[in-house]
Amino acid sequence: MQLIAYILIYPILWLISILPFRLLYAFSDFLYLFIYKIFGYRKSTVKTNLRLVFPNKSETEISTITGKFYHHLCDMIVESIKSLTISKSAMQERYKFTNVELINDLEKKQRSIILMCAHYGSWEWIFILQTYVKHKGYAVYKRLANKYFDRLVKRIRAKYNSHLITTKETLSVLGELKKKGELTINGFVSDQSPKARKAFYWNEFMGIKVPMYTGAEMLAKKLDMAVVFFSVKRIKRGYYETTFKTITETPNDFDNYEITDIFFKLVEDQILEDPQYYLWTHKRWKHKDRVPEKFK
Repeated sequence: MQLIAYILIYPILWLISILPFRLLYAFSDFLYLFIYKIFGYRKSTVKTNLRLVFPNKSETEISTITGKFYHHLCDMIVESIKSLTISKSAMQERYKFTNVELINDLEKKQRSIILMCAHYGSWEWIFILQTYVKHKGYAVYKRLANKYFDRLVKRIRAKYNSHLITTKETLSVLGELKKKGELTINGFVSDQSPKARKAFYWNEFMGIKVPMYTGAEMLAKKLDMAVVFFSVKRIKRGYYETTFKTITETPNDFDNYEITDIFFKLVEDQILEDPQYYLWTHKRWKHKDRVPEKFK
């Protein structure tokens, strides 16, 4: 069944991916009408999240942010599909880096990097960074249920020397590369919600206490990697600008979870500036009523 699904769906995705951008975003507008206006995909979750973190905003403001969010979500979907066939030059034109020299400087210092980001703006095209740096790129991801689509996603990322590894593989793979003296830049989308019973650390995110992933920080300390945050700004439709910020080059100088706290503060700053570009469909604050006594 997995192969049949792949055979049926892949040609459709490929045809969408070769559309010129003008038609691609027209298709995105169609998706918006279907996903938001007709089907209402996770609309209640989005509005619940927005009301929770922005208690002082009116219902009109919440609705405005919601509509803008779904427009951006649909753009993200079609841009992800476009990754199948987009050229290197087109991606470089549309996904720019304001200070890639920060990464280049860390290369000169022979420092591997933990690159932390959130589900904000656009992260689908970040792998074009590999055309500007010498580090070998890795990104931690959740394996897709369909093995054929999983291979497809890996193949797309590998075009620019980026490789996907699962959470369970991360320590062994990166540890072995460190022993070999290879420089790596390792992407972590670190704003997700871990299972409450497995969380080591809770703190406030957008004013609400939640469990936090600490894997990126712990790995940085264990393998002595520099920690860099990247923020993404939408310039106009289909065009993004990424800026890097060094959190630390010496992670072991920080108390446990201090780096994680800095990361979440940087994410909050992005959200407060332009909330419509955060991924509100996830139930990020679902454990807010299960805070352990020691974290209250």
